[in-house]
Amino acid sequence: MQTNKAREKEESAISDAERDTDAGGQAIHDEETAESAETARVVDRIAERQLCRRFDIRILPVLAVMYLFNAIDKGNLGNAETAGLNLGFQPGQYNLVISIFFVPYVVFAPPVAMIGKRFGPAIVLPILMFAFGSMTLLSAATTNFGGLFTVRFLLGMAEAGFFPLVIFYLTTFYRRGELARRLAIFYAASNIANAFSGLLAFAVFHIQSSLLKWRYLFLIEGAASYLPRSAAEAKFLGEGERSLAFYRIQMDSSSVVGEKLDIRDALQIFRHPATYCFILIEICLGVPIQSVGLFMPQIIARLGYDTLKTNLYTVAPNVGGAAVLLILAFSSDLLRIRFPFIMLGFLLTFIGFIIYAAIDDVQAHLQLAYFATFMMVWGTSAPSVLLSTWYNNNIAHEGRRLVLTAVGVPCANVMGLVSSNIFRDAEKPKYETALVTTAVFGATGALIAGALGSYMAFDNHRRNRKAGVKTTARHVPTKRLRDGPGVPEFRWLL
Repeated sequence: MQTNKAREKEESAISDAERDTDAGGQAIHDEETAESAETARVVDRIAERQLCRRFDIRILPVLAVMYLFNAIDKGNLGNAETAGLNLGFQPGQYNLVISIFFVPYVVFAPPVAMIGKRFGPAIVLPILMFAFGSMTLLSAATTNFGGLFTVRFLLGMAEAGFFPLVIFYLTTFYRRGELARRLAIFYAASNIANAFSGLLAFAVFHIQSSLLKWRYLFLIEGAASYLPRSAAEAKFLGEGERSLAFYRIQMDSSSVVGEKLDIRDALQIFRHPATYCFILIEICLGVPIQSVGLFMPQIIARLGYDTLKTNLYTVAPNVGGAAVLLILAFSSDLLRIRFPFIMLGFLLTFIGFIIYAAIDDVQAHLQLAYFATFMMVWGTSAPSVLLSTWYNNNIAHEGRRLVLTAVGVPCANVMGLVSSNIFRDAEKPKYETALVTTAVFGATGALIAGALGSYMAFDNHRRNRKAGVKTTARHVPTKRLRDGPGVPEFRWLL
């Protein structure tokens, strides 16, 4: 924790800054000339850019590597299945092995996230990484359905809370308008992991050995830092930089920085109707994400390639997904608007799955079918990042932000129970029911996101008309927005 002396300096700096800021966030000039004020603002922007670069260099690579292995450990089952993963499975047992992961993942996510808030993400995240890496190593030692089933349950428990905790952690370092592209860089590790998993599977499946090839996959992926506790306590920053970091988050992310978690107060987030819309969008997003993440090798297997090429052909769609994710996230941060890009992602998913489902003769339309798999991945990556950014941008209370993230993200992941049971062996290799179901979830997500975004725009207009002044979300310091939409000054970030 910060020393009292350091916190007093930071609070003093904030108080001075607030005296120079009006209700709309515009600088007022009582004793300074316009020229000197403009110079001061330029210096601040330069200092902020330098500060963000230091965070980018010291924090994002560590988190990206963590998430890379997290995603590999979670998604390697599909690659292993194409190489003959069958431990005496009875019909439907492979789907159960996939499904069981999501039960502890959802149940344990909120308490793990709260533990992370209590003891600090910098401490809890590395512990979680060690745990889920160990579970993946143990996967290679399983000899029957019961063993793999148990390990996948423990893997779900180990990974619970990891992603929500990372999202919360990043909100304590970056302003609202800086978050999406940083989160996208971090999340792109998931797409890279899926691509890398395909490349690794392609290489591993060439190994000549008495040990089954899928066991090598788990061994290698399971075998494969330092994080500051908070922006105001980062040892690699100078005292002035730490004060600036604290001030940035106080003004444009958290109403109270480093606030102690009060569970009863944090649960007040469920009094706001928008919360349930966000959760519904997460649920709609979950089916496309899990369908792509868990079954892309099986989807591509319909193209008629052998095991080696099937895994190799999963690489390009995932790399393309990472590229589209970064483009949409950077564009969203630039324009400071979220929901149109979320809708676009959902629509890409819808179109990709519909095209693939509509093709009867894949060999006659091979290029179109493969292109459709690119669209599937394009449409699942960006909405996940931008949706998490969207509701975190609109919640200034740290505890409430953590609770919604710890509930919303698992709601998306629990839809893996749907995905893992709609891809039925009886419909292999077309999986028509699964493709159409996934497309419907994509379309529904686009509609809900559009409706919620439209309501927010209308509510902002209503509030501006009542106040008699046009104000946007970026002009209202988050320190004043602790109670959310109940505050007259509140404006939604669209």
